Amino acid sequence: MSDPSAEEVAALADLAERAARAAGELVRAGRAEHSAVTATKSSRTDVVTAMDTAAEQLIREVLRAERPQDAVLGEEGGSTGGTSGLTWVLDPIDGTVNYVYGIPAYAVSVAVVAGEPAPPRWRPVAGCVHNPETGETWTAAAGGGARLDGEPVVAAPAPPLAEALVGTGFGYTAQRREEQARVVAHVLPRVRDLRRTGSAALDLCYLASGRLDAFYERGLNPWDAAAGWLVAAEAGISLVGLDGAGASQEMLVAAAAPLAAELAAELSRAGALPPA
Repeated sequence: MSDPSAEEVAALADLAERAARAAGELVRAGRAEHSAVTATKSSRTDVVTAMDTAAEQLIREVLRAERPQDAVLGEEGGSTGGTSGLTWVLDPIDGTVNYVYGIPAYAVSVAVVAGEPAPPRWRPVAGCVHNPETGETWTAAAGGGARLDGEPVVAAPAPPLAEALVGTGFGYTAQRREEQARVVAHVLPRVRDLRRTGSAALDLCYLASGRLDAFYERGLNPWDAAAGWLVAAEAGISLVGLDGAGASQEMLVAAAAPLAAELAAELSRAGALPPA
């Protein structure tokens, strides 16, 4: 397919925001009654609530009403095919553990990508990350910049690594966490400090907005990163991998240049991505 026109991209961005806000209203209103864990996925710490499932279903209904020809890839509902060459990538509650515990750092993430719906082969087209608790809403359109509550977002110049506030996240299995703890032990003395928000979508938006200087995480799923990825990229953030590789599901390192390359090199020395 040919890339969408500027007008089409703007319409897709508007739809992403409307879908994210609708789901946000649902999950915020239903937290007290429906925030209990209903299932687990990869481990006992990887939880699902009834609202995860309900919110994704609502997003799918909003999208289907206007874009029935598009494919959809959701964290809870899996993949459905389409004919347009575009795929909506959905995380109905990014930060479900925060949601369960009443910590106001979770988000609805809705993005649409061209190509295969996974980095590095995707081309993010439009996206929205909406925090239902704070009301903050980040939006981005390919070639059209990033915005927070309608105001343009441009990344600040990067500080040296030693002065960088770095966000990260952890996997769900005990083995993966043990490996990541060793990396943290290497990185922590070399940066200003580390933060673990619990939502990669918010971390990438915080990075775009200057609330973090850098972010890295191993093993993100497409729905964890799609909308935040575009927000960060449109704000001027570099998204890279390790050892000169492109950013991928295996490893994402994000910061304004040249900090992204500096942090990636340090993570490589720390063995952040062990040999397969």
